[in-house]
Amino acid sequence: MKVKEIIVVEGKDDTTAIKRAIDADTIETNGSAINLETIEKIKLAQETRGVIVLTDPDYPGQKIRNTIKEQVPGCKHAFIEKEDAIHKHGKGVGVEHASPETIRRALQAAHVMREETVEEITQEDLITAGLIGGEGARERREKLGKLLKIGFANGKQLHKRLMMFQISKDSFAAAIQVIRQEEDNA
Repeated sequence: MKVKEIIVVEGKDDTTAIKRAIDADTIETNGSAINLETIEKIKLAQETRGVIVLTDPDYPGQKIRNTIKEQVPGCKHAFIEKEDAIHKHGKGVGVEHASPETIRRALQAAHVMREETVEEITQEDLITAGLIGGEGARERREKLGKLLKIGFANGKQLHKRLMMFQISKDSFAAAIQVIRQEEDNA
């Protein structure tokens, strides 16, 4: 599988994992404090070939994602679930620990984050669906993030992420239905 876009990752080990999975070029941020030179490379890559951001499913990875989103609009974002990015001995979480198949799936499901958003899904919808507050809300948000391929988000960030990825009310409702069926069968 050859990817046209340049993939932004955190470090050399992530680049190695990407190259095991697909034929692609990468830009490494070398941590969450992205310097101006790296931002300029990402801007050029976005203008010429497009960019997919694939960072670790942790706080520093989210910080990098947010910095790129602010500085370089229009990039695609791919997510790997935390349990798919854990070292086989349980030491560390990162893209470098994900299987080639997991990386390919994440890249195929990449989304563009949009700043101009229309609120199709309200905060009230999230509360009604049991995604904010109450028992099991975190687990439901984790399942929703997997089903919609937008990654895990806390209660405050979920609404924003649904809008940024322009998740339709129908897609949201279908995912909630799947979650409720799983809970009923458990």
